Amino acid sequence: MSTFAPAPARNSTKAILRSQVRMELTLTARRGEAVVLAMGVPLLVLLGAGLTKVTNVPGGDRLAYVVPGVLALTVMSTAFTGQAITTGYERSYGVLKRLGASPLSRPGLLFAKTAAVLALIVVQLLVLAAVGMAVGWRPHAGQLLPALGVTVLATAAYSGLALLLASVLKPETTTGLATLIYVLMLAAGGIMFAAPSQISEFLPLAAHAEALRATLSHDQPVPLGSWASLAVWAAVCLVAAAKKFRWE
Repeated sequence: MSTFAPAPARNSTKAILRSQVRMELTLTARRGEAVVLAMGVPLLVLLGAGLTKVTNVPGGDRLAYVVPGVLALTVMSTAFTGQAITTGYERSYGVLKRLGASPLSRPGLLFAKTAAVLALIVVQLLVLAAVGMAVGWRPHAGQLLPALGVTVLATAAYSGLALLLASVLKPETTTGLATLIYVLMLAAGGIMFAAPSQISEFLPLAAHAEALRATLSHDQPVPLGSWASLAVWAAVCLVAAAKKFRWE
């Protein structure tokens, strides 16, 4: 006759991360209005700046300049602004404190949130790229891989910065500062008009936008300056977030 013998053990790291990513995606899906809002501003910029002459853009093809910039703006909106605000309130409501009592580690939570945001961003970018193509933008499909590479780096950088702010600031302060940074980046990031070269090499939004323009619009390699800028931002922000992240 067999005897029931409990064998409690910690689940595998892969299973823990997979479960957390699934939960992050579920929670994001429940905040449908936030997802729509994250795409609303970029879509307005795409149609406004891409189809009208409200701003002066370099070159003769407005959509070749504006659409990649809008794609980069969407990444920032979702990976940084939205995630900073959401995570700040999760800490305030005690959600992160409960996660801290689970086997999930701080690097594991950073990975899960970044992976979930990246999955959401892929969907958003496909929708916006389809809109851009519908109004006349013609991207180079052969450059999708390097474009995806810089987008992953940009997502990692923004996620790290978002989680860092949400860890060291109060939720209300995080909301205000994240929104302010978003507005400043929109104004100085070279989305609707050219940014000075010094800014495009430093700001992650400008570096990402320039990389997408080079690859998708002009069939050229990603500028080394964009790779370097985004790599530094990603490394610094993720390391700082992992060290400073607080569960409560």
